[in-house]
Amino acid sequence: MAESANNMLSLTALTVDNATAALEHGLAAIGAGATEFDLRNVQAVDSAAVSVMLGWQRAAQAAGVRLHLTNLPPMLKSLTALYGVCALVSPGLEDKACDTELHHH
Repeated sequence: MAESANNMLSLTALTVDNATAALEHGLAAIGAGATEFDLRNVQAVDSAAVSVMLGWQRAAQAAGVRLHLTNLPPMLKSLTALYGVCALVSPGLEDKACDTELHHH
C-alpha cells in the first residue's frame, strides 16, 4: 500500500464522538498493510484519542508490524505525555520528547 502514510489525513478529530469510527478506520488500514498514520490534520482531541491510538498499536503488534504515528499535533503530544503513554503510542519517540512536551505546557 504505497499511500499508507496518507490514510489518516482525512482524520480531523480524535474525540469521544468519533473514537469508534476512527479506531475501526485504523484497524482496517492496519489490516490492509498500513504501517504509518499521518495525523497532521487532527485538530480536536480529548482523552479518547489516547485509547484509539493505543488500540491501533495493539492491533499492529498483533499483526506483527510496527505502526508509526507521525506529525502528531502539539495538543495530541501533550495528551500522550500527560497520560504517560508517549512511548507506547509512538514507539519512535523518546521519553525525553514526552518530558519536554509536558513541561512546555
